[in-house]
Amino acid sequence: MSWNLTVEPGSEARCEVCPLSRVKAGVAVRIRQLCAGPEMQNRLRELGFCEDQIIRLLTSQANFICQVCNSRLAISQQLAQLIMVEPLQPALIPTHR
Repeated sequence: MSWNLTVEPGSEARCEVCPLSRVKAGVAVRIRQLCAGPEMQNRLRELGFCEDQIIRLLTSQANFICQVCNSRLAISQQLAQLIMVEPLQPALIPTHR
C-alpha cells in the first residue's frame, strides 16, 4: 500500500489509513484504530495514544518518537505497526509546539 501525503493546491488530502510505522517523520496524523490486544490498547490510551487523537511523528529511526498531548514518547517499530492512522488535511494540523 502506497501512502502519499502530497497535497496539490486546491485538492484534498487523501484519507488512507496506514500503520504509524509507515508515516514520514514530521507528519501529523489522527489515530483511527489500535490493533493491539486489550491490555496494550489500555496502556496506549493511558499514554495518550487514543482514537481520534492528533499526534506528530518526530523521528522514525531506531525508535519512533511521537509528540502526543505536548509530550514526546518513544515507541518501538512493532508497536508503531499496531497504531492505525490517517493523514490530516493541512488546515487541521496543529501549529503549536
